[in-house]
Amino acid sequence: FEFYGIIGTSDAVLRETKRIQKIARSKSTVLIVGETGTGKELFAQALHLNSPRAGKPFKVLNCAAVSETLLESELFGHVKGAFTGAIADRKGLVAAADGGTLFLDEIGDMPLPMQAKLLRTLETGEVLPVGTNDPVYFDVRFVAATNHNLQTLVQSGAFREDLFYRLHAQGAIHLPALRQRREDIPVLVQHFIQQANKEHHSAFTGVS
Repeated sequence: FEFYGIIGTSDAVLRETKRIQKIARSKSTVLIVGETGTGKELFAQALHLNSPRAGKPFKVLNCAAVSETLLESELFGHVKGAFTGAIADRKGLVAAADGGTLFLDEIGDMPLPMQAKLLRTLETGEVLPVGTNDPVYFDVRFVAATNHNLQTLVQSGAFREDLFYRLHAQGAIHLPALRQRREDIPVLVQHFIQQANKEHHSAFTGVS
């Protein structure tokens, strides 16, 4: 089967694809769990494209790739003069995703102070750009992903329990690694061959 770029034959992928179809029309936050390379962003995109927000922006923030000092500005934006180098107002990714979907990759690596601020935004839709106390409101659906066991992080105090349950309201989408769904390998190989043939005007038929 193929669903917005998701390709496979395994029961595991089919099950989670059906779950995405069921929850896509809701406004609830969705958590996607899986190892690196299992296709978490692809599933997030499929969720967005199968939702009423499909014509609106789909924005991505990798929480592990941005320093703690810059993460708040990246997410919520800042006003001119908020810090050294802030020479103009700048909207964050929440504002950029207004009406659409914001995908927060590697949410398990988000620092605790930012987790508290994100929780407030999830609960109220309220955003406080850095350097101002004037809230701004946006309509954004949040999809989060992690390769960590968030329950373990909650137990160790590295992740907020209230944020975990907010993200987990619909239950997590669990994506198994390819080694756990080997039946998907032949159809994925064939897909990539067809893709390569189209891009390079070649005629490969298989691999050995």
